Amino acid sequence: MPSITVKDVDLHYELSGPDGAPVVAFSNSIGTTLEMWDAQAEALSGHYRCLRYDTRGHGLSEAPPPPYSVGELARDTAGLLDALGIHSAVFCGLSAGGVIAQQFALDYPDRALALVLCDTGARVGSAAGWEERIAIVKEKGMAALVDLSMARWFTEEFRKKHADQVRGYGNMVARSSPDGYIGVCAALRDGDLTQASRSIRTPTLVLCGDQDIATPPEMARALADTIPKARLSVIANAAHISCAEQPEAMAELIKNFLREVKVG
Repeated sequence: MPSITVKDVDLHYELSGPDGAPVVAFSNSIGTTLEMWDAQAEALSGHYRCLRYDTRGHGLSEAPPPPYSVGELARDTAGLLDALGIHSAVFCGLSAGGVIAQQFALDYPDRALALVLCDTGARVGSAAGWEERIAIVKEKGMAALVDLSMARWFTEEFRKKHADQVRGYGNMVARSSPDGYIGVCAALRDGDLTQASRSIRTPTLVLCGDQDIATPPEMARALADTIPKARLSVIANAAHISCAEQPEAMAELIKNFLREVKVG
């Protein structure tokens, strides 16, 4: 169970793949853990060094008192890379992880080899929506978000065919730290990169499930149009957690993109 203390927070991580290979760092969505990237790490670790970590307040990482900021979460990633002796990496993030990836590229442009922004936007959700989530957690606990999250995260077909896997994701949400979840809600509430992301010069692949209602394809298109070196690929038959619903399709898109931008 490897972990590293980065400034004020202990971060849990997993590192796989050949020594000396280019690093791909994966950032999880709100309410999940690094396990959401299992399939992508398995598919890529033959040629890349795959770094998965639990965002502060999630999984086995420490959950300091909220609120958090997107800048703080990007600094966590930079600090983790420093502690592991890694200068630069491809940054792949989904939803909240995608916002963190954008902030990382803005704050550390020489350290971002490329970006893969999955089911995300320059701004995710609304301030009122995140305040509502915070109120639910405070009043009713994390279990109150499970059904809502599963309905938004996965297509109806996937929920029927892969009920066991969906229950596992439901357990991720239910067992999440309330402080950690509220902290990232606050970061997304306050984190609007709509203007800032125009300054990103990192080669970028934007991915989105065609049935994502949380961060829909039109949001992904707007993000791809905002970042000068970005292009969009829509993943068929997937909702918000497209890395779990269509793992092979996502992994192939990432591998093709990294070959195109000559990483690895």
